[in-house]
Amino acid sequence: MIELQQIQKSFKVAKRSAGFWQTSKALFHKEYTQIDALSDISFNIQPGEMVGYIGPNGAGKSSTIKIMSGVLVPDSGSCVINGLTPWKNRKEHVRNIGVVFGQRSQLWWEVPVIDSFELLRDIYDIDQAAYRQKLNELSERLNIGDLLTTPTRQLSLGQRMRCEIAASLLHSPSLLFLDEPTIGLDAHSKIAVRQFIQELNHEHQTTIILTTHDMQDIEALTERILLIGKGRILLDGSLKELKQRQQDHTQIVIEALHGNFQAQAGLTLLEQTAGHYLVEVDTQLLSLAKAIESLAKQLEVTSLTVKQPTAEELVVNLYQEFEI
Repeated sequence: MIELQQIQKSFKVAKRSAGFWQTSKALFHKEYTQIDALSDISFNIQPGEMVGYIGPNGAGKSSTIKIMSGVLVPDSGSCVINGLTPWKNRKEHVRNIGVVFGQRSQLWWEVPVIDSFELLRDIYDIDQAAYRQKLNELSERLNIGDLLTTPTRQLSLGQRMRCEIAASLLHSPSLLFLDEPTIGLDAHSKIAVRQFIQELNHEHQTTIILTTHDMQDIEALTERILLIGKGRILLDGSLKELKQRQQDHTQIVIEALHGNFQAQAGLTLLEQTAGHYLVEVDTQLLSLAKAIESLAKQLEVTSLTVKQPTAEELVVNLYQEFEI
């Protein structure tokens, strides 16, 4: 469904030093530096997949999304989505995609939400009966029926995001781009949005590409992640594979009445307070079972927990590994 091959994109950015003289000089002679936003980006996404597209700020996520949605034209390479090239077949392409930007709105700020929906119906030339059916379905599923007559500016952030998602789905796209869809939402709103996204993917087989810095979104929604850094795809796999990749070191949290910790090959004491120990096990040197056995001999253990790394910790470790 989605195939990107060797996508390259660079930008020229004007630069100047601070000060009045430098500002005056820049009026007549501008200096530019070239930023390579994307370098040899290649990946395939199958119909019905839900993929997390992650990376630090400036990694190239938004540039990739803009190319796939037809907003940007790459310097070189190919992008084919449903048999169409986004920037060459823009009208046909946008009929099949929906886009939600957490920090931008497609709803008119001063008018009721339903007026924005009606405008989108005209833009996409949606049949009236199909539009009403879809609107009723989305209103019920996203619980926005009472919000349709409210101006967008009067909505809370959580309410607006639910309306933004509905707006992007009125024309029943087969591909949905979600850029930070839960940014700034409270816990209840985040859970509601995640649940709807899961249902949308399972019931309608909508292909979803999710970009976010909230790793709880990634952990709750996606099985596959694409890690981008410095304009390059660094990793393509699942969170499970990511955990296996970083299983060389495991942490154990111990509560003990008394004892004397003794360092040995494969065991490192990271933290110690009264009766509390945080120990790291290098499983390449010492198995987890052997480590627990050794600790039980040294300490009078009252509780022991093998600490599993969070998704955030896994990704931070990846950033450090790839120096991004």
